[in-house]
Amino acid sequence: MVSQRAVLGTGLAILLIISAASIGLDVKSRSDAIWVDHTLAALQKFSDMRFLISRAVSASRGFLLSNNPNYVAEFNETRDRIGPALNELIESTNDNAVQTRLLENTRELIARRLAVSGELVRLHTAGDSAGIAALNAKSEGRAAMDAISANFDRLAAEEQRLLAIRSAASRQTRIVLLGIDLVGALLILLLAAILIRDVRRSSRTMETSLSASRAENETLEAAVAERTEHLLAAHEELRHSSSVLQGTFNSMAEAVLVIDTKGIIVLANAAAQTVLTYRPGMNIAQLGKTAVVYRGDGTTPMPADELPSSCALRGEHFDGKEMISHRHGSGEIVHLVVSGAPLHDASGAISGAALVYHDITAARDTERLLQQAQKLDAIGKLTGGVAHDFNNMLTVITGTTETLVAELARQPELQSVARLIDDAAERCAELIKHLLAFARKQTLQPRNVDINHAVLDIEKLLRPTLGEQIEIETILERGNTTSHIDPSQLANSVLNMAINARDAMPDGGKLLLETRNVVLDEAYAEANADMRPGPYVMLAVSDTGTGMPADIRDKVFEPFFTTKEVGKGSGLGLSMVYGFVKQSGGHIKIYSEPGHGTTIRLYLPPAAAGADAALPAAAPIAGGSETILVVEDDPLVRNFVVAQLHGLGYRTIAAADSRTAMALVENGEPFDLLFTDVILSGGMTGRQLAEAVAKHRPGLKVLYTSGYTDNSIVHHGRLDHGVLLLTKPYRKAQLAQMIRQALKGQTS
Repeated sequence: MVSQRAVLGTGLAILLIISAASIGLDVKSRSDAIWVDHTLAALQKFSDMRFLISRAVSASRGFLLSNNPNYVAEFNETRDRIGPALNELIESTNDNAVQTRLLENTRELIARRLAVSGELVRLHTAGDSAGIAALNAKSEGRAAMDAISANFDRLAAEEQRLLAIRSAASRQTRIVLLGIDLVGALLILLLAAILIRDVRRSSRTMETSLSASRAENETLEAAVAERTEHLLAAHEELRHSSSVLQGTFNSMAEAVLVIDTKGIIVLANAAAQTVLTYRPGMNIAQLGKTAVVYRGDGTTPMPADELPSSCALRGEHFDGKEMISHRHGSGEIVHLVVSGAPLHDASGAISGAALVYHDITAARDTERLLQQAQKLDAIGKLTGGVAHDFNNMLTVITGTTETLVAELARQPELQSVARLIDDAAERCAELIKHLLAFARKQTLQPRNVDINHAVLDIEKLLRPTLGEQIEIETILERGNTTSHIDPSQLANSVLNMAINARDAMPDGGKLLLETRNVVLDEAYAEANADMRPGPYVMLAVSDTGTGMPADIRDKVFEPFFTTKEVGKGSGLGLSMVYGFVKQSGGHIKIYSEPGHGTTIRLYLPPAAAGADAALPAAAPIAGGSETILVVEDDPLVRNFVVAQLHGLGYRTIAAADSRTAMALVENGEPFDLLFTDVILSGGMTGRQLAEAVAKHRPGLKVLYTSGYTDNSIVHHGRLDHGVLLLTKPYRKAQLAQMIRQALKGQTS
């Protein structure tokens, strides 16, 4: 084995020497080949130079013979090429000093030959035949050309000699190189034979080792396969978890931003683009420039150190931080609640922050609308309760002043004072009616009304009321626009809205009355509290007046709220319209902006099945002799009613509460009519009292009275069928008419 290794080492050393010699000879062979190519190139350049000179001379001769100017152009072009070509030829022979000197001498001859040809061209162009003959006689051009040819022959002969020497050297080098390559190949074959024999011996040893390790490999492969299977399963589970996490992250309604300590946004979900107008590539500073941020009150600008990103990067944890964003360009206002926390690296240092933005704009708008509806509802309940007591007092006042006016006919001074009291009481009664309308406690008498016809009738009344400076225009829906409403309340509502519009157009303008059939869907109903989706008849009243800002627009339906000067309005007009529409089962919406006018849209309920009967005509004042049981818990009203009924010829029995009235009935006290207030003390309402009395006296006639309606006799804004109601305050004529109507068994 040692002998074989020595042989191999010696053989490799010899092989290295042979390889080095071969490489050296190969380099020399390549160098010889380069020189051969260089010499051949020089010969070609000599030939090219001869051609260029001959071409220039031939061009000048052609011009002398044919007078063709193209030969002049060819001469000039060829002459211009000779100089650079000669320089290149001299450069290529700079390794041979003899040839370089010969070429430099030849340059002067070439210049002289070209000068003679150029002079011939010039003389021929000038028509100087004598000059041409004289120049030809000197034979300078021919002598120069002969010298040039001789020089080029010498140059070519020298290059041919060099080419022969270099070619012979190159062939000899290749022969030696071939011999060395053959010796090297034989040596390689010998070494290969020795190695093959050694490898065969080693392979038998290796086979034994491989057989021993094969079992171990199989065991290892099984373990690796099992481990690989576990890794693939873990990878698939990780991929699935990552996919679920990514999908969840992008489907979140909240905008999520992850930033580093420099404010670079490193991660953002899809909601960030809609909630925050984030665009890929933005940093937190650029995102902040898209809007002006205020604190939760909506008026105080939020300082930079209070921004969520600043707080989180300082290490603060927060949840529910409110901010309001006013976006540039669109002017959109977005109410946000932000949660944030810092992120830490392995050393515990802050490496960034995670921010979650929740858009609560819709919730805040809904909350504001709900609060407004609740406020209006609370005001309505308050005004309803106050109206009841006021109407009781006004019943006594109006009835008493009416009597005073009649009795003071012979005393004009006192009668005028009584009339002032009566007028004031009448005005108070009108104000109470408006309050009850807002509180949705008035008694409506709805019927099917064609809104188009009603608008045309109201328009005739509006023209003298509004004046010539207000232009009235109507746009009416074609087809059926019938609604189930109280026509008198509709006329009052349009009149109130028109007067408000007139006051908003002191210099004149346009009032537009528009009708249209519409359908309000579920989405609209969700965004507007206290309304049901479905079909409506829309009546819109629009003006081109001054308009109003949002803070005033949100209060216009509140009772006694007015922007007019003191004494110019009660502030009950639009509140009455609001109550009438709501009590009728409709919906009202106001749109207004400063400088852009106002539009109020009434969405009225569609027509009910069948047409309503016309109301009975008013009857003249008439009394009677029947007996009437008067049940009234207010002593002033009770005494007044009893006095009025006595004045009409009726007999009366008075009861202060429901308990006293039932005792009279149970004792068999005879009477022809039960005249009761709806709201009573004694444990029962007027309706409950009437039902209890009817059990003792079937077919009993009943007339109700009330300062405002409740759910006992009125449902959905109208009286129950077969119920008669005399609304407080009332005049003597109204009392007389309703008493006779009730005694005759007539219903409304």
